[in-house]
Amino acid sequence: MTVALYSAEQVAAILGLHVRTVRGYVRDGRLPAVRMGKQYRISERDLRTFTRVVPDEPISTPHAHVSTVVHIDDVDRLAMDRITAHLAATAIGDSSVPVQLNVHWTYDESACRLTIFVVGDPESAAAVIRLIGTSTRAGREVSTEVCRCQSGRQAVEHR
Repeated sequence: MTVALYSAEQVAAILGLHVRTVRGYVRDGRLPAVRMGKQYRISERDLRTFTRVVPDEPISTPHAHVSTVVHIDDVDRLAMDRITAHLAATAIGDSSVPVQLNVHWTYDESACRLTIFVVGDPESAAAVIRLIGTSTRAGREVSTEVCRCQSGRQAVEHR
């Protein structure tokens, strides 16, 4: 963890005050500081508290970020269209809820392979992965389409 420390001169420049005024605040106890050698050092948190810029919450909180790649083999064009339509609707979602989510995909028609890239917060990414699982299970049970690969590989039938 990195903590920003400012000298009395830097704090004076930030606040637009004379350096003697800042040192006076430190000596009076109004601005917390630590002494390092012959100079005062003021933490960013103490400076923000002194200027009442930041609430009592921490300056930064941990943030989890998820990225994953999902490969779905033996997917015909219709199934790919169905899955990606669901993914697009999920990625757009409810605009009133702030969500950090990016979903991209590529389809290799010659290999009948759909590759999906999911990047976002853990809850949103998990929801997309569940949707992918549901969509692929539903496609196997209902679809009787035949994926004919252009490369001449064997056709794979989804049931």
